[in-house]
Amino acid sequence: MTDRIRVLYIGGLGRSGSTILDRMLGQLPGYFSAGEIRDLWQRGVRQNRLCGCGAPFAECPFWSAVGLDAYGGWERVDVDEVIALKDRVDRHSRMPLLISPKMWPPFSKKLGRYVDILTPLYRSIQRVGNTEVIIDSSKAPSTAYVLRQMPELDLRTVHLVRDPRGVAFSWNKKVRRPDAVGMVHMHRYPPYRTAMRWITRNAQMRLLGKLGIPRVPARYETMIAEPRGEVARILEALGLEFAEGDLGHISEGAVDLAPNHTVMGNPVRMHIGRLELRLDEEWRSAMGRRQRDMVTLLTRPFLRRYGYRP
Repeated sequence: MTDRIRVLYIGGLGRSGSTILDRMLGQLPGYFSAGEIRDLWQRGVRQNRLCGCGAPFAECPFWSAVGLDAYGGWERVDVDEVIALKDRVDRHSRMPLLISPKMWPPFSKKLGRYVDILTPLYRSIQRVGNTEVIIDSSKAPSTAYVLRQMPELDLRTVHLVRDPRGVAFSWNKKVRRPDAVGMVHMHRYPPYRTAMRWITRNAQMRLLGKLGIPRVPARYETMIAEPRGEVARILEALGLEFAEGDLGHISEGAVDLAPNHTVMGNPVRMHIGRLELRLDEEWRSAMGRRQRDMVTLLTRPFLRRYGYRP
């Protein structure tokens, strides 16, 4: 293991294929799918939702070992403090301060405390998982800016983008969470709000690259159509090691998914076995014309930048 903790962060806006990309990357030798580490404290430690392996978080042998190695056990951590710190510093509205924390010393102090808590977590994931690269698919650009403040991390990012009309349609659907007890559904947002989030989240990921963090853009549509080639391109662009034979679980049109220990993500994180990769373009026929036109109008200045036709 290297002295610095290599983290491959998948950022952008949700419903863009980050979970499946996380799992494709995480099955390479020396890589580990961690899922959305950003939500580990709320969904895992506090709510005890299911790990990707199917066990409740508190009963998962991997995460139990991580908690013991990092903190002497999850019960030794003041979870209320961690969640409160996250809610204060890991926010997109705090982006100017995340770029330059010293502008406001009280914020810088809270950020420093939060970073001090997170660092042993990532170190223990690396150690317990015996891994070279941790895949963190938290998506939120603000979280990537937090990780940028951690000197022990070797942070590299995938900026994952999907057609905003497909993203808006997906966020407006009712999707059940398989990792929670009862009929718990994922958050929903109206199309106009998703369109604005699509603009800001992608702009924030682009800025991260300009601030010196290695960043490679990737499109959901290309990842589904050419998964093996796209995964290889991403790794090569970020200077991460792999062999052609390491991609044997990925074929054109399908991927074989092994058991994992992801925390949070979309329902596909619970899937084990062969998964057919089909481009989800239901929005083209099922999305109302008024909603589609509104999203197109709001995002029009940026569509061609990411390779989409207005």
